[in-house]
Amino acid sequence: MPVFYEPAIAQRPVLSEAESQHAVKVLRLMAGDRIDVADGAGTWYGAEITRPHPKHCEVRILEKTTAPPRPYHVHLAIAPTKNLDRTEWMLEKCVEVGLDEISFLQTRYSERRVLKLDRLHGVAVSALKQSGQGWLPKLNALVRFQEFLETAPCQPPTAQCQLFIAHLAEGERKLLHREAVPGGRYCVLVGPEGDFSPEEIQEAQAVGFKPVSLASSRLRTETAGLVAVHTLNLVNQ
Repeated sequence: MPVFYEPAIAQRPVLSEAESQHAVKVLRLMAGDRIDVADGAGTWYGAEITRPHPKHCEVRILEKTTAPPRPYHVHLAIAPTKNLDRTEWMLEKCVEVGLDEISFLQTRYSERRVLKLDRLHGVAVSALKQSGQGWLPKLNALVRFQEFLETAPCQPPTAQCQLFIAHLAEGERKLLHREAVPGGRYCVLVGPEGDFSPEEIQEAQAVGFKPVSLASSRLRTETAGLVAVHTLNLVNQ
């Protein structure tokens, strides 16, 4: 069954112009055709097209299914890659696995210092529709690393709110899956291909971010982001 995204579907049963065009012009759906609509806030709607207009396709809601929020919260804070395709790939897979929030960091060794969220939002929506996930993650704009630390959640960290930094510098680092306590709120920092600078690692640890390792091998930035998100979901299974 065709799947669409419309965050305000419960208040106004009309698809957005982009989704209407896809439904009417691309899929050639007509009155009476059934569709599924996600609102990105935990609810899926079974609906029927009543007026197939290419700019404002009207529907009638027939049923809805609401999924409760996950009993944990995964926040990935990562330096976007120079090749944006790799960041888009990572975001797509993280949404499929289960991601609540993502922040983008400008670090000392960052290769990308400008980032537009519109395209990334589209990637996240597409992954939501494809995977059947109920919740669209919050996408936060690119900020300087130090600025992010100033507003990072739960300082100091607690058992219910856990902070981690995945880096490659020398020093004791336990595996993330051994450090994460189930049922919490997590924020994991992942650096660029050149890793975080020593100063950035010190600054993060000073406000409570615990150093962790994600694997025995060295991972690309986008792989590390996906592994971190997947690990925290596995810890909570």
